[in-house]
Amino acid sequence: MLGRSGKIALAVVIAMAMFGIVGCPTGVSIADINKNPARFAGKEVAISGTASQTFGGLGNGVYQVDDGTGRLWVFSQNFGVPGNDAKVRVVGRVQQGFSFGGRSFGVILRQTERVR
Repeated sequence: MLGRSGKIALAVVIAMAMFGIVGCPTGVSIADINKNPARFAGKEVAISGTASQTFGGLGNGVYQVDDGTGRLWVFSQNFGVPGNDAKVRVVGRVQQGFSFGGRSFGVILRQTERVR
């Protein structure tokens, strides 16, 4: 049986775990985003896959991520751009209608955290 201090410690651990889970963006497949971009528009999500078609400079750029279910362009502002064929996990907000470097993109993930 737990004493009073044990119960308080357990409650603190549970609360911290819950805040950690709530603060994590939802991992989704690129296929789900591409099927229904309006459902994810403005929401923070995480995707994982392989980077390709990278271009940009001075910390800003665009690259494509392929997770095996589809491909999605990622706009990185002040986070840098990974090299081609790099395995990445990207957190960002889904955005529809975006232009960069003279190119237009229908649906992108606007990066909000550094690539891991």
